[in-house]
Amino acid sequence: MAEVLEQSVTVETARELGLLPEEYGKIKEYLGRNPNFTELSIYSVMWSEHCSYKNSIVWLKTLPKDGPQMLAKAGQENAGLVAIGDGLACAFKIESHNHPSAIEPYQGAATGVGGINRDIFTMGARPIAQLNSLRFGNLNQERNKMLLRGVVKGIGDYGNSFGVPTVGGELFFDDSYSVNPLVNAMSAGIVREGKTVSATSYGTGNPVFIVGSATGKDGIHGATFASGDLHEDSAEDLPSVQVGDPFTEKLLLEASLELIETGAVIGMQDMGAAGIICSTSEMSAKGRHGMVIHLDKVPVRQKQMQAWEILLSESQERMLVVAKKGMEKDVMRVFDKWDIHCVQIGEVTTGTQLRFYMNAELVADVPADSLVLGGGAPVYEREYSVPAYYYENKRFSIDDVEEPEDLKAVADFLLSHPNIASRKWVYNQYDSMVGAANMSTNAPSDAAIINIKGTGKALALTVDCNPRYVYADPEQGCAIAVAEAARNIVCSGGVPSAITNCLNFGNPYNKEVYWQFVQAIKGMGKACRKFQTPVTGGNVSFYNQSTDEGPVFPTPTIGMLGVLNDKSEKMTMDFKEPDDTIFLIGETVNDINSSEYLYSWHKVKNSPAPFFDLEKEFRVHQLLKDLISRKLIRSAHDVSDGGLFIALAESGMVRGLGFSIETDFDCRADAFLFGEAQGRIVVSVHPGALDAFVNFLAESNVEFSNLGTVTGGEILIDDQTFGMIADAKLRYDTAIGNLMDAV
Repeated sequence: MAEVLEQSVTVETARELGLLPEEYGKIKEYLGRNPNFTELSIYSVMWSEHCSYKNSIVWLKTLPKDGPQMLAKAGQENAGLVAIGDGLACAFKIESHNHPSAIEPYQGAATGVGGINRDIFTMGARPIAQLNSLRFGNLNQERNKMLLRGVVKGIGDYGNSFGVPTVGGELFFDDSYSVNPLVNAMSAGIVREGKTVSATSYGTGNPVFIVGSATGKDGIHGATFASGDLHEDSAEDLPSVQVGDPFTEKLLLEASLELIETGAVIGMQDMGAAGIICSTSEMSAKGRHGMVIHLDKVPVRQKQMQAWEILLSESQERMLVVAKKGMEKDVMRVFDKWDIHCVQIGEVTTGTQLRFYMNAELVADVPADSLVLGGGAPVYEREYSVPAYYYENKRFSIDDVEEPEDLKAVADFLLSHPNIASRKWVYNQYDSMVGAANMSTNAPSDAAIINIKGTGKALALTVDCNPRYVYADPEQGCAIAVAEAARNIVCSGGVPSAITNCLNFGNPYNKEVYWQFVQAIKGMGKACRKFQTPVTGGNVSFYNQSTDEGPVFPTPTIGMLGVLNDKSEKMTMDFKEPDDTIFLIGETVNDINSSEYLYSWHKVKNSPAPFFDLEKEFRVHQLLKDLISRKLIRSAHDVSDGGLFIALAESGMVRGLGFSIETDFDCRADAFLFGEAQGRIVVSVHPGALDAFVNFLAESNVEFSNLGTVTGGEILIDDQTFGMIADAKLRYDTAIGNLMDAV
């Protein structure tokens, strides 16, 4: 057997690559010798937090992963896979591209979109919908405007060119995201059950191909870059940001799906974080086989690339394909047709050893199992402690907050607040109708509704998280994120099915940050069990902080999939006609905790999470499903950011209709209108269905109240005018655009 090329490395070299001294010792144990620089680089990326989840896997294992519709559990494949009926399945996943977007927002966001779509189509599913969750600092600062412009343009340019509609998302602003924005991208695709491809490798002698774009130096050590704090010299890490090409990705999509139809594929995996080394090691470990790879055969864009650079490059639009021996020509024929690079770079071997050659010289020889999650990658359970602010939050009392005299001024303020106002400035840059599957663009609902052609079904998709709630109380706040996602699905006529998550936190070595993470996982697990929405997988993104500004708000973004078994039951959020009666389903609570009103109007930064009762929330959802199936309501919209007033205004704006309501005198008027207590839904009822509606609710065990009626355009609260809905809509629609245009 050939000897491995030696290159002098020390424990200090390991430190510089982000490895701990004890991890360096563990590497030597696995290899039975000192690693060379190429091998040490391999471990530095594969054992980075971004790839190995070494500081999170202990807690991730506590999340519910089983369900009757689950076809692939978390960690088994590139994305989650859930049966949706009619012999079809949905592959869906969400991932972060935070650090790259902080350094180069356009490419950082664009390649995030490209990467998440490859995770879907490498499984054999055709992507049909994209969503995103974005967080930035104060829009009064020019840098944050620059980041927002770049990220939105990157998402739009890539997604629009790739030809998959962007159907939904969320946008949130807070000072904690000024240095480190969050860019989370989600994709969903459809595949026939039994037609999926696994990210595996087996069969001694089977050929290994690299397909897609040529390999360059972009993205080298990107996984390591994503596993550290941002600092003043982070801009020097620009080579760690990948460069995307959506047109090549479109060709790669079509070629991959066509290849799968030939029956030649054993396994296929996207080359995302850590590139070739990640794909070869994960596929080999899963299939319990090894590989011999010749790096000098990899198509490259730059001359004199070193072996470790080729191995670690995160150049985009590339995949690894393991094919059946004897079908090499079939593989080549498909990729030649689509004018895509397709080069055999190795073959599958017995055992689980990965051997990498460069110009016939053995440059790395490592056991695949030692590199991967669930194998030899280190696993840590970090210490954590409760931060002092948590106890300060608990001391908050609504009685210490003076109720404003001018409630209309508060309403106008919230309508134009960037955390509440229309995202029109953003979504106008996205193509939401390409593919003609989006059923929500002209008939808005709380979740995006995607038509499944040739069936009576539709998908409901949403992303949700209010990080202010999670910061206030991580367990309660993360449970609320799951509940709000489920509420949005139910309000749209769907049944929640499963979730994917993107867990954005600060440095896990910070005990208070790790406490936030642990508590959030507990809250997520509790809520997912209640709503029977197993966790299909996702992404952990630690180190979202800067050395100067500290960590971002803890942001466990929830991407939820639901199914409309009968798409004729799609429910929209808009009021339909004047004189329809408006009801509030759910409990009215004298609560302004962690509301935008309290945080931004009163500038009170410390309060608990808003009122939330998981059992009551669940009962509200079940009741709403019955109301929709019995056709007793004409609209449904959840009460969330901005409270009841904003929910009513958003329901009215679509058709230019106003509302006349009375406040609940058992509750402070500001809490009634602007509080964000959970588990509440605004519905409208046609006069002809009113008796049946009231009788049905009277027999339920859910609280409800008659708020008032839909008007032709005026907003009246306790007979006091709050103006016309058209004026409210103008304020709501133009707020973010005005901020972006302001100098």
